[in-house]
Amino acid sequence: MFPSRRSGNIARPSWTQDGYEPMSMPFYVAPEQLVQDKAEYARKGIAKGKSIVAMEYVDGLMMVAVNPSTYLNKISEIYDQIAFAGVGKFSEFENLRKAGIRYADLKGYTYSREDVTVKSLANAFSEAVGNIFVRDIKPLEVEIIVLEVGPTSEGNVIYRVQFDGAISDHRDFAVIGGQSDRIEAYLKNNYRPNLSARETLKLSVQGLETAEDNAIESQGLEVGVLDRNFPGRKFRRFTSQETTSTLSNDA
Repeated sequence: MFPSRRSGNIARPSWTQDGYEPMSMPFYVAPEQLVQDKAEYARKGIAKGKSIVAMEYVDGLMMVAVNPSTYLNKISEIYDQIAFAGVGKFSEFENLRKAGIRYADLKGYTYSREDVTVKSLANAFSEAVGNIFVRDIKPLEVEIIVLEVGPTSEGNVIYRVQFDGAISDHRDFAVIGGQSDRIEAYLKNNYRPNLSARETLKLSVQGLETAEDNAIESQGLEVGVLDRNFPGRKFRRFTSQETTSTLSNDA
């Protein structure tokens, strides 16, 4: 139905008159504000997760996570000498882990196992996470570490990939999730090279306890290592009994 004429003027249609719908005006948000809001959203989600420490020790690399769940793993193997650790929304970093395994398997099958490196894997993770941060309304609420053990300590590599795709390499140790700044400050003051596995585990737990503000029971820990002395695949996960035994052994 067309609008009627009244007093020589065309009546303006209202929101409810004659079936007209209101015209929606585009809502403008400055790009800087949009990026800031996404970053703040992701940081809040990641901060809810329990922290993970990755640290070099005399035989390779150790990962220690606060994880009371016995069904969901935050630490896992990706390839022969490469491991993965993630914090934040489990479903999101689990999808990244699976994608990383497929990427490594395909590259190793197409070329050779030696062509699968943590650097190429970290770059792939960075690109995927960064594209989601830029393209999608909701960013991933995840932060991940990918690491590779070398034939010597000089060959160890640790990469940290943040929620916006920013990537950084680390020596000695790296921390993600929770109150990582407090843990990093503690480790900077107490870390030293060539720690034993027992010393590394104890130092990692002490660092994690600075963020928890209380003692962490060994049953609430998830521990994995990349040990260069293992033949073939280098990754191994500690059992709960092994973690408890290592922490209680003062010899």
